Amino acid sequence: MKNFIFKNKLIIILCTIILILLISLFTRTFGMEDYDENIEYSLGIVNTDYLNMRTGSGINFDPITVLNRNEYVRIFGKIGDWYIVQNEKNQVGTVHSKYLTPAENEKAATTNTEIIEENTNNVELTADESELLSLINDERTKNNLPNLQVDKDLQNVARLKAKDLAENSYFSHISPTYGTPFEMLKNNNITYKTASENIAGNSSIKSALESWMNSESHKSNILSNNYNYTGIAVVDSIAYGKIIVQFFIGR
Repeated sequence: MKNFIFKNKLIIILCTIILILLISLFTRTFGMEDYDENIEYSLGIVNTDYLNMRTGSGINFDPITVLNRNEYVRIFGKIGDWYIVQNEKNQVGTVHSKYLTPAENEKAATTNTEIIEENTNNVELTADESELLSLINDERTKNNLPNLQVDKDLQNVARLKAKDLAENSYFSHISPTYGTPFEMLKNNNITYKTASENIAGNSSIKSALESWMNSESHKSNILSNNYNYTGIAVVDSIAYGKIIVQFFIGR
């Protein structure tokens, strides 16, 4: 078997390259919807940061793009220890199998954008938003603080700000569209005694929280006993992977 593979190594490599080129051409020509209907695939989740998607099955091949942790890709086949994959930008290449965890089904790949959970105040959260809320309340529990509760109106303001940051490509507490966080709260009829805002741009929720906890000002908002309500928003970002906004208010 080894002799057969060795003797036919060139043919195998050429067939692999042709397969990748055909997949890439098909995608560019007919688009993602037709691709999904005509080519069988499974789904995978990237389990590391800054994963190179390459032109071939080996580290000697050139990178095409970088995949982020928790990013979903379509898996079309395997060459040795390397998967042939396609990302959401319709780019096709290979990644090493140890950096990709197969997903059970396509529904799992949409949990970042689908509404999947409700909290006690009947506010619907996405998977990312729910994860961040859980992590933050874990930190508060460690410090003998009560959990933050999600306020529906505050949640809407956080999503407005996150969308504004992503769509207008800026990173600041002061929005060119809505003004300061306090102006946003006032203009959306949200009453409070004290208020603050945390923002982050990161490839994962856990990494964003770690950055906040390593910053005194952000950490102080998370662990403040003056706040009892929050609004959390997470949106996709080309520049950062994810844009994250959290409002805090005390009443």
